[in-house]
Amino acid sequence: QVQLVESGGGLVQPGGSLRLSCAASGLTFSWYEMSWYRQPPEKERELVASITSAGGSINYGDSMKDRFSISRDNAKRTVYLQMNSLKPEDTAVYYCNAKWRQLNYWGKGTLVTVSS
Repeated sequence: QVQLVESGGGLVQPGGSLRLSCAASGLTFSWYEMSWYRQPPEKERELVASITSAGGSINYGDSMKDRFSISRDNAKRTVYLQMNSLKPEDTAVYYCNAKWRQLNYWGKGTLVTVSS
């Protein structure tokens, strides 16, 4: 059974930082492209960042690259999202995604709230 478990979300003040983690199990992690998506309240889900299986290629969603950084540790079967200089508009549920060929898995998400 594939599981993607996100952690690290919470309440943070504007300008603060958070590091999200997504621990994967039940799949051959090193095969999968891993991504972070987010869904702000009453908005559609959007790509934050993705990283290829060996970490050789990284892609960021629009306006994400300056403050967010994705990385992975295949030995730990974990993908990370470092978020800096957070803004209230970054408030969203952040989801981990694993994709390989036709296979596509989602975590349940972790809530990030940016507020003073």
